[in-house]
Amino acid sequence: MTSSRLLDLLSLLQIPREWPGGELAERLGVSRRTIRRDIDRLRDLGYPVDATMGADGGYRLAAGTAMPPLLLDDDEAVAIAVGLATAARNPVRGIAEASVRALAKLGQVLPARLRHRVSSLTAATVPLPAADGPDLDPEQLTTLAAAIANRERVRFGYPSADGADSSRLVDPYRLVPAGRRWYLLGYDNDRDDWRIFRIDRISRLMATGARVTPRDLPATDAAAYVADRLYSLVPTYEAVVTVHAPAADVARRLGAGVGELTPIGERTCRLRCHADTLEWLAFRLTLLACDFEVHEPAELTGHLRAIAARLTRAAGPGPLQL
Repeated sequence: MTSSRLLDLLSLLQIPREWPGGELAERLGVSRRTIRRDIDRLRDLGYPVDATMGADGGYRLAAGTAMPPLLLDDDEAVAIAVGLATAARNPVRGIAEASVRALAKLGQVLPARLRHRVSSLTAATVPLPAADGPDLDPEQLTTLAAAIANRERVRFGYPSADGADSSRLVDPYRLVPAGRRWYLLGYDNDRDDWRIFRIDRISRLMATGARVTPRDLPATDAAAYVADRLYSLVPTYEAVVTVHAPAADVARRLGAGVGELTPIGERTCRLRCHADTLEWLAFRLTLLACDFEVHEPAELTGHLRAIAARLTRAAGPGPLQL
């Protein structure tokens, strides 16, 4: 049995239909007995091939408990690579990091002619930017993902606290997506400490080729570690608000992470919540579509007054028509 014939057989079976043994034998120019032996060989390699009884003995590639290697033609490989690159730019919750890992693996095995097609397509494609984050370079994400998988040290430029450009030599540990932002958690050899880097601020990224011994993160979970560090670096505002609506209605309108709700009466409740920006607190409160009074913090009261003044100016002179 030749490897090329086995690949040809697998390519045919990946078309979703049932293949009579005689048709497979005719397509590949072999006997039905040879087809049966080749099918057994595919099963030994982990491909779940179902067989149906009958004169022709039909075969179909079924879903298995593990995914063996796939055979893709050029157009299919390019389509998958471009799709993964798009997912990396606009990460979907729950699959963002997986899309980057898959894109890194696919990029390592693509032949040069297909890498050129993928890079040309992604360079020519300009997605509409989302309102809540910067555009992401999937090539940087896949370079970092490959470095993490290979335990390889990287070097890149990064702005320091005063805005000056600095060179960093980092042992990358994990990629952590947060909405439209991506962060690299790694050990900064120049600072001799763990650091978190926004990937959209990284420049001149290159893998050094130097292999590193994995370090123990001072936490059990990389995502929780990044979240704790990020929240410790930004101001947190706690709001205390009286809302003129039933507590159940407020909880339903604000959704998950509503904060602490305490009923005061049938149509009034006290809300305690927090956020890292005044803008987000103001936005959440205006979603309530009911009257409310802010008790704390004073900065939120001032922010709401500034918004009210802008809205009044935007409405222009004269009475409002409601």
